[in-house]
Amino acid sequence: MTKSPKARIAAVAALILVPGVLSVAAPASAQEPAQQETARPHGLSTIGAQGWQVLTTASVKDGGDKVSTPGYTTRGWLPVKPDDAGAPGTEINALVQNGKCPGVFVSDNMRKCFGYVTSVGPVVTKPFSDPWWYRTDFTPDFHAGQSAKLTIPGIVGEGDVWVNGKLVASKDIVSGAYAGHTFDVSKLVKPGKNTLAIKVYPNDPSKMYTLDQVDWGQIPPDNNTGIQFPPTLQVSDALTGDNAHVVQDNAPDLSSSSLTVKVDVTNNAAAAQTGDVAATITPPSGAPIVVKQRATIPANTKQTVTFAPVKISKPKVWWPYSMGDQPLYTLTTAVSQNGTLSTSSKSTFGIRTVTSRLVGKSAPLPDGARQFTINGKDFVFRGGGFAPDLFLRYDKADTAHQIALIKNMGLSGVRLEGHDMPQDFYDQADRAGLLVIGGFICCDAWQPEDASTLTERDYRILHDSAYTIAQMERSHPSVFNYGWSDNEPVPRQESETLKAFKDADFQVPVIASAEYKSTPTLGNSGEKEGPYDWVPPSYWYDTSHFDAEDSSRTNAGGSWGFASEQSAGHTVPTLDSIKRFLSPTEQAKLWQDPAYNQYHANFEPDHGGYAFGTLYTLDQSITQRYGKWDSLKSYVDLANIANYENTRSQFEAFLHHSTDKANPATGVVYWQLNKGWPTLLWSLYNDDGDQAGAFFGAKKANKPLHAIYGYDNGSVTVDNLGAGTQNGLSVQARVLDTAGKVLDDQTASGIALGSQGVKTGVLKPKVPAETKAPAPAKVYFVELQVKQGGKVVDRNVYWLSTQKDVVDWGKTLGNPQATLSQYSNLQALQDLPKSQVSAVASTKPGRGPNGDDTVTTVTVTNTSKTPAVGFFLRADIRRGTPDGHEAGGDNQLAAATWDDNDITLWPGQSQTLTVTYKASDLRGAAPVISVDGFNTGRIVVRAAGGYGHHGDAAVAPQIEGTGGSFE
Repeated sequence: MTKSPKARIAAVAALILVPGVLSVAAPASAQEPAQQETARPHGLSTIGAQGWQVLTTASVKDGGDKVSTPGYTTRGWLPVKPDDAGAPGTEINALVQNGKCPGVFVSDNMRKCFGYVTSVGPVVTKPFSDPWWYRTDFTPDFHAGQSAKLTIPGIVGEGDVWVNGKLVASKDIVSGAYAGHTFDVSKLVKPGKNTLAIKVYPNDPSKMYTLDQVDWGQIPPDNNTGIQFPPTLQVSDALTGDNAHVVQDNAPDLSSSSLTVKVDVTNNAAAAQTGDVAATITPPSGAPIVVKQRATIPANTKQTVTFAPVKISKPKVWWPYSMGDQPLYTLTTAVSQNGTLSTSSKSTFGIRTVTSRLVGKSAPLPDGARQFTINGKDFVFRGGGFAPDLFLRYDKADTAHQIALIKNMGLSGVRLEGHDMPQDFYDQADRAGLLVIGGFICCDAWQPEDASTLTERDYRILHDSAYTIAQMERSHPSVFNYGWSDNEPVPRQESETLKAFKDADFQVPVIASAEYKSTPTLGNSGEKEGPYDWVPPSYWYDTSHFDAEDSSRTNAGGSWGFASEQSAGHTVPTLDSIKRFLSPTEQAKLWQDPAYNQYHANFEPDHGGYAFGTLYTLDQSITQRYGKWDSLKSYVDLANIANYENTRSQFEAFLHHSTDKANPATGVVYWQLNKGWPTLLWSLYNDDGDQAGAFFGAKKANKPLHAIYGYDNGSVTVDNLGAGTQNGLSVQARVLDTAGKVLDDQTASGIALGSQGVKTGVLKPKVPAETKAPAPAKVYFVELQVKQGGKVVDRNVYWLSTQKDVVDWGKTLGNPQATLSQYSNLQALQDLPKSQVSAVASTKPGRGPNGDDTVTTVTVTNTSKTPAVGFFLRADIRRGTPDGHEAGGDNQLAAATWDDNDITLWPGQSQTLTVTYKASDLRGAAPVISVDGFNTGRIVVRAAGGYGHHGDAAVAPQIEGTGGSFE
């Protein structure tokens, strides 16, 4: 039925005056908005979605005038499929896609195939030291008289951009990984087939504002040269809308939110044009809110259309996943003339407020520590440094899996240092409630040592990069701060960046440095870095040692302040994972030659200082503290125990000291969370999804309800890292010797904790007296159990020695690793009596089409008749045979996620573990569970559906081995 103009006004008003809205801008005209909701942005398309042709210019005689011509012959070129971000990726990706270097991440195949790079700088290896062509055809929905705008969102390196035989822009303009540029190609684009060709010049991170791998792993010989984000084409009529976003002004208590919609409208015509600009804000539930304006734009001019603020009472507030829900609002915009839609957009945003301040001025931190606050609530950020795929190949499913692993560990979020990601990454983080620290990278052009060397072109690229980054990330509630890395910016670098952020309405705290440095504009960062190599678990609990001569507070990594990056260095995967990427020779070197430069560490061949290419320092600490190994398996066992102990301690220490008002611990970023390839250096999980001791140590420390034993004062802390208040909690602390004798048993009850609450001094177990060498050391255990309503909700076991680790602070401060005057002596663990365990398992089918969320539970019981602890028991879900044995070959489901693992049990104790996975990962095999402990044999039990519910389900498990810690 056709509505009268008055009826149309009433209809729009009905949309505007919805419950919860206090006021809203009225429509500027009675005309009904055209197409408020669209399936996808109108007229906007990704170029290259159907594929690219890529080749080095050394093999192409023709120039851009011919290469960018439709119909140009590309016989012999490398066909490249875009990744899930829509981009063709790096030059090495093009080669790998075309069958070059199978198993590129296995052993040192990448070096054998493409060469070896030992420092950040220009590309020196053929064929990558020459420019490469990236070419693709596109057929836009375009007709004569329309406008066409090409956006190049950045180039890793620099590029000459050609369309249909004509140079659009040279590398003088198109330079930088994140410096986006939009070009009017209306006179070049035509109906039918068109061609875009980009001559990509080799990336030189020492001179270009791009990205690199620093010392995080091996450097790909092409320096990641290529296209990480897809070019796009916007086709429109006379008026083009872009840059649509919402600026928030939230009440301090978030009782209301004032939302201002902005849209840039460009008039592409030679005469002034009038059009209708409409915007719709759709809440997570409830009616949409529609506003619109009629705007007149002068000829050949861009103008920002700003709507009067829409004020919402009691908005749906976005929270990190551990603190609340993640409601998202949708913004759609439309620019039209005479009822005909020209362009539209669609995006999401979350209503939340992020603030930060400096707290707890102290001798170590004279200006205080950086404290972040979400929606008025302080919290201790706990995260890890995220690395993309080594060849910048973006995979949506892989991102989803990594986010699941991060949340499984209980971490708050990730830090991205100089590796800003495709939009889908932030979309997934928004939905998952995962926080993202953004920032510029260290150790290259982004960190100029001398401002006098910078040119006007440099400052233009720095500004354009910051503006593009702000546009990409400002609407994502997951992104909660942005900053510089090791050094503070030089003055004009800072002013250009801050101006770009302000112009783009990037509403997050900006931090001057990841070290304890400052600028007059931003003040002190309140952050610090390091260490990066092995330190003892007790190191993290230190709150008093720092080098007064080093104002940056680098490598003074105790649990005070905000640690922007730090860890105890190398992490050793499980044996299953190791066999996937290390050659037999490399596996032998891993346990026989600590000084060997492992290719899957990094390119630095030595040890000590900032050399991380060997596992020497970690290996020496294991030898000193735990004793020697005599096989690859025994080495991996000991390394996993050591990694577990250390990662748990690092995260727990920052929670344990978070309530120290005089010198608070406010956040910690584990360096690093992951790698873009298989690794032995700085990771909490491997690129195959493998979760070794470091993973489960971090997971234990970050459980929602958790009890902590403090290495500094021997007291017990309890925390609640969940969203709601928890009441009726009790904590039991038991101290046991290696023979199983209970030395102390205490319980504290009646504990209540609010969200993010931390309570210290709950208990102080009585432990054996400290000894010093040459007096003998005694090893003992501290077991903590948190109960709620009589049910155990957290169980945490420590193995400790009366002979403590003693750090020589004079030799340690300023260095990325610790020097000890005495090592803790835990070698008695190798003499633990053999323990017996049993396991009972059952499986429930998954709900998804591929058997997603298949769940297997396994109850592990210490069945020893003598008081023998079952130490560091690990369960794995594996592909099995119908009769309950393990299938041959690589049978571990590495991508499965566990609710707990690497557990310790005393005789008669049981713990039920839950693992979730995709049934398709079984590849048609029957599921079995293996359980292997440091001082037990290996058992394997069936895990079929329904198996394990009856009393005889655990009868006659498959026994593989006779016990003991070594093969």
